[in-house]
Amino acid sequence: MAPSKAINIELKARQQAILQRQLESGYYDSPSEVIGDALRALDQRETAYDDFLRAKVKASLANKRPSVPIDEAFTRARRAIAR
Repeated sequence: MAPSKAINIELKARQQAILQRQLESGYYDSPSEVIGDALRALDQRETAYDDFLRAKVKASLANKRPSVPIDEAFTRARRAIAR
């Protein structure tokens, strides 16, 4: 792991309250641990979303049905909504 480097960040009041609540929970020993855990969670969420989108694209590309022009798709959607 790369060595740590100190940085300064500004937190809004709500973010400060969340950070403080996490510290008071006793689960974390320092603000750095809270931020580190939050960044890991963000990275995991982004990875999961990327995986989800890749699977959707892969399934779409594998679909052998003919594509529908966008104008026709919107026309169909408007008809369905109007019902």
